[in-house]
Amino acid sequence: MLLSRRQVLVAAGVAALVPVRWRPARAAAGAHGIAMHGDLKYGPGFGHFDYVNPEAPKGGTLSLSTIGNFDSMNPFILRGTPAAGLGLAFETLTVQSLDEPFSEYGLIAQTIEVAEDWGSVSYELHPDARWHDGTPITPADVIFSFETLKAKGHPRYRAYYANVARAEQTGERRVTFTFDGTGANRELPLIMGQLSIIPKHYYEGRDFEQVDLDIPLGSGPYRIKSFVAGRSTLSERVPDYWGAELPVNKGRNNFDAIRYEYFRDADVALEAFKAGQYDLRVENSAKRWATGYTGPAIERGLIKVEKVKIEPPARMQGFIFNLRRPQFHDRRVREAIGYAFDFEWTNRTLMYDQYVRLTSFFHGEPSLMAAGDPSPAELALLEPYRDKLPSEVFGPPPVPPRTDGTGNIRDNLRQALRLLREAGWEVEDGKLVETASGRAMAFEILGDDPSDERIAGPFVQNLKRLGIDARIRVVDPAQYQNRTDDFDFDMITDIWAQSASPGNEQRDFWGSAAADVPGSRNTIGIEDPVVDAMIDAVIRAESREALETACRALDRVLLWGFYLVPQFTDNGYRMAWWDKFGQPEKLPSEGPDLFAWWVDPARDRALGTGRQQIDTKPAP
Repeated sequence: MLLSRRQVLVAAGVAALVPVRWRPARAAAGAHGIAMHGDLKYGPGFGHFDYVNPEAPKGGTLSLSTIGNFDSMNPFILRGTPAAGLGLAFETLTVQSLDEPFSEYGLIAQTIEVAEDWGSVSYELHPDARWHDGTPITPADVIFSFETLKAKGHPRYRAYYANVARAEQTGERRVTFTFDGTGANRELPLIMGQLSIIPKHYYEGRDFEQVDLDIPLGSGPYRIKSFVAGRSTLSERVPDYWGAELPVNKGRNNFDAIRYEYFRDADVALEAFKAGQYDLRVENSAKRWATGYTGPAIERGLIKVEKVKIEPPARMQGFIFNLRRPQFHDRRVREAIGYAFDFEWTNRTLMYDQYVRLTSFFHGEPSLMAAGDPSPAELALLEPYRDKLPSEVFGPPPVPPRTDGTGNIRDNLRQALRLLREAGWEVEDGKLVETASGRAMAFEILGDDPSDERIAGPFVQNLKRLGIDARIRVVDPAQYQNRTDDFDFDMITDIWAQSASPGNEQRDFWGSAAADVPGSRNTIGIEDPVVDAMIDAVIRAESREALETACRALDRVLLWGFYLVPQFTDNGYRMAWWDKFGQPEKLPSEGPDLFAWWVDPARDRALGTGRQQIDTKPAP
């Protein structure tokens, strides 16, 4: 399953996937949806998802924030920084339910059919599907979308659709994707359901790879109405949106307008929120959450501050080593550097004990996480590569170094120095030097938010005690994006959002073919045939049990590679909003769905009165 780099909320317009049953996995002709695990929760005649209010009123504005700026209206290419809100204008063939393990239902595609031999998948397009200019969405648009994104889109599309041989029209409204037959890849039918559909008649005659600010033509529930370059975007709800009454959309897309305001950094954005410049924020800083949410509006209850305790999706986050840098080639060096990160002190002192340490590349999905000694099924995958793997892979997974939380990590630093000496490094005149080359150990930790220094600073100080010349550099978000796309860094903090059903996206995360592709998610630069083999086992798994086994084996190989210094995770979403919204009674298991909220007229009026009282209150 493909997820965004910094996925925080479940939001409309994000590329979705079409899950497919394991066994019986094939979607028969005319299926309204397909499920990765077991049966679909919602039958052919369902009216709406359970986590929406189908009677929610329409109207009002939702204002959100984002950091940085933008210079492009094309979210599908590597170049440029796309504007917020563009995802609301484009649609995919299917949409994911948020209260099932992994199920998809038709959107642009009215029905789905998987071939008997798993060699292809066909979609029958909805007869009412229209672009915003009234032109019907046709098989030609779907084929154009596939071919254009694969040839000219962001490099990740080429990797993700690598095993799709062709797309062709096979009926008046029917499109068939045929696969190349390279192994049993049962996720390919669902991958094509996530394809973003773009209009052939709009993009033909245009340079698709050109960075510009021309507002594009879409088919989704919203379209960008106006923008101020680099500062804000305003999307309006399409009044005659073709899919408004579809079951997958019922009770959603309730706001007349959605505005995104841009800010220089998160601290400025928080102050703007408390001043009423936008409506809702999700907080990712423990310090800001503990100390920043104060003021008259919060004290009077005009702003709601709440931690939504839903287990976030599985993920890995850490200080990553760029293996393209020679100082990080030795596994022992990477392991040693990990001993300099004092999580216990950081959590207690800087993060108000709000986090737990990450211990797996699938943290949050216990059935996918390596634990104890490998099972016989895991050993069957690992044994053919025993001579290429560290011996430790065949035992329990590594446990991140621990401290007593007092800031005294002397024992950990001793262990780090032992590993560094084994790798051929010695401390000379206070500097860590490679004895063979005389090269000093030095690297830069790159960030895009001033708050990055707060966590990285103590880590850097501990690294200096090892003789390592480590530095922190914070750049603006656009420069950060350009540098990380080009792998122009030594170390960054990176995040990989996982799903309960890992698959082809693992190639983009850790696969050799993605290591040198600009903009890929393999920011670490892993090029290991054993990792590739474990990824193939994940992709080709023919049962849930086989998938879990392959993920645990992959987890072991990645963990013992010490490709990053694991950081931390929380057990929910920290949210604050001005109290003008209504919310469905039931929260989806995958996390808050903002686009199932609505503006409650009574709350909105009461909020307006409350804000007036604050504004007119005499100064003390």
